Amino acid sequence: MFSATASLPNPSQDFIALCQSQVMLLGNTLQADWSAVYLTSEEQGQPVNLIPVVIYPLQETAEIPSDEQIQLTEGKQEVTLSNLSKSLPSDLSRSLIIPENDHIDSKDYQIVLPLVYQEVVLGVLVTRREAYPWKPEEFNQIEKIADTLAIARLLDQRQGWYQKQLQLQQRQQQQERDRLDDLFHQLRNPLTALKVFGKLLLKRLGTDDQSRSIVNNIVREGEHLQELIKEFESHQKGMVDETDIITLNTNSVAIPDRLSPSLPPSQSLELSPINLWDILETVIMSAESIAENKGIDLQVEKFDHLDAVLGNKSALREVLSNLIDNSIKYTPASGKVRIKLGLSKVINDKRYQGILIEDTGYGIPREDQEHIFERHYRGSQENSEIAGSGLGLAIVKELVTQMGGLIELSSPINLENKTGTRIILWLINN
Repeated sequence: MFSATASLPNPSQDFIALCQSQVMLLGNTLQADWSAVYLTSEEQGQPVNLIPVVIYPLQETAEIPSDEQIQLTEGKQEVTLSNLSKSLPSDLSRSLIIPENDHIDSKDYQIVLPLVYQEVVLGVLVTRREAYPWKPEEFNQIEKIADTLAIARLLDQRQGWYQKQLQLQQRQQQQERDRLDDLFHQLRNPLTALKVFGKLLLKRLGTDDQSRSIVNNIVREGEHLQELIKEFESHQKGMVDETDIITLNTNSVAIPDRLSPSLPPSQSLELSPINLWDILETVIMSAESIAENKGIDLQVEKFDHLDAVLGNKSALREVLSNLIDNSIKYTPASGKVRIKLGLSKVINDKRYQGILIEDTGYGIPREDQEHIFERHYRGSQENSEIAGSGLGLAIVKELVTQMGGLIELSSPINLENKTGTRIILWLINN
């Protein structure tokens, strides 16, 4: 019966299997009564420790040293076979047999060999036999087993290091893809607004052919840029690693969780007191034209005086733009979008100011709400005619979290026909 511990410097299952086969070989071929393989720890700046990885056979009374690890002396000349023997636990330290002049003999027949490769001690092989002494040729065979395990352990460590480097590189590449996704998504709203402005301007130019030609060119180039962005987003979507997705529980008030890997710590936001209406007013100027062009009634309610909130101007503008754009996009013609400022609420002993954005649109199905803030998730809208990348709400969640805010989602509002969505953005009062 074999024994393997979990508190190891990450040996692979292949290496453990090799150790098991080698100690079984010692038992079956060389009639060893007991064998074990120990590995050295890899903690930087700490004394070298030995940890058991395989013991064969495992006796019920045998104690595997886990809490009491075996100390080794560091240094090129100090790590010797004698030191290794003295460092073994009492139930193993019978004797150390070292060949001298082709003759091996001792009262107790135990061999301790370090797993050494390129002057690096990687572990220890211990084997013993009680019936009769080891022969020189047997000792040579055990030495070969120790050399094999040493080389295998070094390759195992290198493979583990390369795997970690590959995972790090993949995470960095994913972060770069996410940043590109966010950038192109953030370009979409201004381009949509420019195209709408151009079409509205065309209606008001009358018969000025030269001016109409210029505006037509602006609209055409804007549509060209939108097509390029759509093509890029379609390509990127197939490269998304689903293991990097973050979920959000939106039962009532969302509790802030960890930041998405797409926003590294270096991009943390600088927060300052902000007047919400100063930011929202510029966003509504664009939203009104888009809503008018689609035949949607956009309503805004606010108090004369609003306290400042803690936020970031650029991030808050992006959040409000995405939320309002979504409400208009997923509301059919002749629908309504309502924005209300000045809501107040105390959450966890902190006073928050809220912005309500409510629409009479298609609503968000219950099964989609758990994933609606995940990157590239569109749920029931995946195959709809409404264009989208599934990034807007993911960006909103990331930025709101960095500003210490919360998001409250309710949908559908109209239970009878299952339509309408209400989102309240809560930000900390300054």
